[in-house]
Amino acid sequence: MAARRITWPDLVLAAVLLVFGLFGTAGAANNQGQSAPLLSYVLVAAACLPLVLWRFRPTWAFALTGAATMTYLGLGYVYGPILFALLLAIYGLAVRSPVRHTVVSMAVLSAASVVAIAIGVLAGDRSWTEFLTVAAWLVVPAGLGTVLKIRRDAAADVRAEQARRAVSEERLQLAQEVHDVVGHGLAVIAMQAGVALRVLDREPARVREALEAIRATSKEALDGLRAELDALRTESALREAPRHPVPGLADLSGLAERIRSSGLPVTMDLGRGDAAPDGVPPAVDHAAYRIVQESLTNVLRHGGPDATARLRIHRDGTTLHIEVLDTGRGGVAAPGGHGIEGMRERARALGGAVEAGPRPAGGFAVTARLPATTSSSGGTG
Repeated sequence: MAARRITWPDLVLAAVLLVFGLFGTAGAANNQGQSAPLLSYVLVAAACLPLVLWRFRPTWAFALTGAATMTYLGLGYVYGPILFALLLAIYGLAVRSPVRHTVVSMAVLSAASVVAIAIGVLAGDRSWTEFLTVAAWLVVPAGLGTVLKIRRDAAADVRAEQARRAVSEERLQLAQEVHDVVGHGLAVIAMQAGVALRVLDREPARVREALEAIRATSKEALDGLRAELDALRTESALREAPRHPVPGLADLSGLAERIRSSGLPVTMDLGRGDAAPDGVPPAVDHAAYRIVQESLTNVLRHGGPDATARLRIHRDGTTLHIEVLDTGRGGVAAPGGHGIEGMRERARALGGAVEAGPRPAGGFAVTARLPATTSSSGGTG
């Protein structure tokens, strides 16, 4: 992108080229056994002064410097420092303008150089072989500037794509969080409502327990949903840390209790000693909780009235193993559901894996392997 205003370095550069051009033209004329009339100095100044715009208005600088230089050459004046001004003008155009614009501009300048050399040839001051020298002064800065322009644009495209991908990944993670929070809450609420309806007339105390569970679960789900929606309000919030407590393995007891209160028996084995799932990275801790939550929620939804669930989590060296088994009917999700795929995405993001499928003896099994070392990466979702 071109600079938005003329800077002091640009003024100094143009001044240096102007001084060099004025003094150097006389020296070049002496070396080539020619004279340097006053008009040649005027054209040198006309070629150098527009270079204050070479970053601010590269096309203008190119057009003015190019016109002055071609006029200078067409009048048969000596080759000298004026060509350095042309070199900078061409480079500035190529490095800051679209490639198509540069190609068209260089075609026009090349045609003008042919005309300038032809005039000199007709006047007896030039030879056609000099066109090769002029062509080199045109092609080299144009090629260098174009290559740098393409590389810079490619790097910018890569950075933009990385930024878009990061935002997209953050949005997907937030969507998965919303799915897990709301899906689990609604499943528990539905089961508790079913319990309340079944014992409505016979067990008022049980109805009260169910309603209290519904109230607590709905409040928790709403709080979680509100936090995720707040994070979606601005793009900057996507790169901030979560604004609410992130659940982890320490919260599994409360999760299991909510599931049990909905009528699904749950047994837990969290390992002991070296096998205890302690000290895992925060991202793994949160992912493990969500995988267990989604697995138990699926059992609650699809396992049937006689289903039971067994949860086992243990650490084996650098790997955290999660196993959720149920004795339900084997259905795992409604058509078009995203629960199991969401679990797999969570695990893959951390370098782990999730397997899910029916058990040979009936029911369904979800097993997950997650890295349990601090070298694992990934967000908290």
